[in-house]
Amino acid sequence: MAGLVGTVTLNLALDVTYEVSELVVGGSHRVGAVRSRAGGKGVNVARVASTLGHPVLVLGFVGGVTGEAVAAELFDAGLTALLTPIRGETRRTVAIVNGVDGDATIFNEAGPSISADEWRAFGERMPWGRLGVLACSGSIPPGLPADAYAEIAVRARHHDVLTVIDAGGDALIAAAKAGAVVRANAAELREAVGDAGVEDGARQLVELGATAAVITDGARGMVAASNKGVWRALPVEQVSGNPTGAGDACTAVVAAAIAESAEPDWSVVLKSAVAASAAAVLTPVAGDIDLAAYRRWQPQVSVE
Repeated sequence: MAGLVGTVTLNLALDVTYEVSELVVGGSHRVGAVRSRAGGKGVNVARVASTLGHPVLVLGFVGGVTGEAVAAELFDAGLTALLTPIRGETRRTVAIVNGVDGDATIFNEAGPSISADEWRAFGERMPWGRLGVLACSGSIPPGLPADAYAEIAVRARHHDVLTVIDAGGDALIAAAKAGAVVRANAAELREAVGDAGVEDGARQLVELGATAAVITDGARGMVAASNKGVWRALPVEQVSGNPTGAGDACTAVVAAAIAESAEPDWSVVLKSAVAASAAAVLTPVAGDIDLAAYRRWQPQVSVE
């Protein structure tokens, strides 16, 4: 299917969000609201891409009762999924959202160990012919190699599918060398290439082989680099809320743009990515965006 955005989440989770009036370490809290749904960074990417009108396919591993809950919630949410069964139990994450300032405190379980046979089965089930792009993001579960996403990128290139990989450190370098479009934040970029500055660091990733590099830079906006140049988009305004899904919203926009064109106009992509990231902060749960805010801000983002 042309334009299909496939998202890989190797460490799927059941995300549980608690809202409390104020988070006090060591204290007892009355929870005001509880939300529970399928999560992991790739699922968040799929949700945002779907909200923006793109067909999506969620790929990952599921196991145990928690895995059944994840699969059921994806179905209920209208997200098409192709999930590989495993013997281990799918992990859970807990986010505690502080009502005082909207900040979120996150607890992430490590996740189940993936066997060599399960990893092989995942690769064999990949529907390459249907994919317009493959977005890979989130932590690598125990049992898989640290460069698992880069390995997927290499396989994808053999099938003429471009990957977008959200990673940091050595995984970011491996993804760049594999020819992926890479996405990271400024701290992850520094971990990978040192204190070169965001623009120069993004250029370095392209020189290593990345098709493009998209780096979020906090209050300073966002940078994109390719072999055609470097662009910086400036945020429209400062927003407060839950920032946990902002990077995933950026990845969703980048992946959707590539599903439509292997060589998108990065200045246009950045405008949408900055607006979507900010609109994600306004929502209480990662994977959602405020569409009205996104549509209002997108034309206002300046790119230089």
